Amino acid sequence: MSTESQQEKQSLSGRIAVVTGGCGGIGTAVCARLAREGAQVYAADLRGGDTIKADEVIFHEHDVSSEESAKFLMAEVERQHGRLDILVNAAGIEIEQTIEETSLEDWNRIFAVNVTGTFLTSKHALPLMRKAGSGSIINFGSYDGFIADPALAAYCATKGAVHALTKAMACDHGAENIRVNAICPGFIDTPMLNSFFGSSGDIESLKNEVRRVHPLKRYGTPEDVAGLVNWLAGDEARYASGQLWILDGGLTAQVQQMRL
Repeated sequence: MSTESQQEKQSLSGRIAVVTGGCGGIGTAVCARLAREGAQVYAADLRGGDTIKADEVIFHEHDVSSEESAKFLMAEVERQHGRLDILVNAAGIEIEQTIEETSLEDWNRIFAVNVTGTFLTSKHALPLMRKAGSGSIINFGSYDGFIADPALAAYCATKGAVHALTKAMACDHGAENIRVNAICPGFIDTPMLNSFFGSSGDIESLKNEVRRVHPLKRYGTPEDVAGLVNWLAGDEARYASGQLWILDGGLTAQVQQMRL
């Protein structure tokens, strides 16, 4: 296939994108997909730059809980490109505890990453999207923002907050042609999922049982998530905003879906 034909098939050719958590399990797949579609991508993360392979993906050290870091990241994007078209807020952490077991320090830490991180990076991205004349912000919620898994109290609370923030941002900035959506994954095969299952007992048997309660009989992959990110980032989703897109293989479509 000629280079010209390849460019015609790239849905995000010439776009500038920032992906927080860009070196994580889902973030890496998102960066690779956006780059494959022609975007220049900044993988913004605390560490992991040595994992980046594509020339179109640039590692930028970024602490999502720091406003100074957010300002520095967006200043660099502005210096290099003068605008921003796509922001994916994929950075996130999980704490496997009930509310009684959760310390105030852990509570504040998970909110700092999952909620404040989304707020700060978005806040300082908006001026660059105005310069572009449009933009797509894709936040990461979770199906745990609708229902709850056991011993994930603080995590569930942060994802509910991200869901509400997504809708508010979409309402506030829609008139500027800036769309805001949230992807709400279910069980995605990443290191975070393995952490959720833990290491005691017959873990493989439990993982297989959970897999079987999904209508699609499998977990999602980071590439599954990246496909939805790619669509929401591009022009085909130009009328999609303020929505919470559940991506869980049909899990939450069921009654008593977690009864094993």
